[in-house]
Amino acid sequence: MKQKYNNTKYQGYASKKEYYRASELKLLEKAGEISGLEEQVLFELIPSQYEIINGKKKCIERAINYIADFKYIDKNGNLVVEDTKGFKTQAYIIKRKLMLYIHGIKIKEI
Repeated sequence: MKQKYNNTKYQGYASKKEYYRASELKLLEKAGEISGLEEQVLFELIPSQYEIINGKKKCIERAINYIADFKYIDKNGNLVVEDTKGFKTQAYIIKRKLMLYIHGIKIKEI
């Protein structure tokens, strides 16, 4: 099934590129080159905004989150957050900048 930006879902992943990168990272983890591999990791960039209306808490703006394709620790003990990108949308670029500003994490783009 074709998705947005012409990628095709493959083996449960958003694209073939993401599937192949996941396979590669799993092999690196088995070989001891990386550790703590996680997929589809959520990072909150801006929390939900609420106000009290008639004594009830109401969400007026939903949270903004970034979901990383992969997160792991490299052999030097560094946290790595990866995204397999084929097309960089404006929303992604803003979220990438917010990840660096808020969490101090520079996303590794594959």
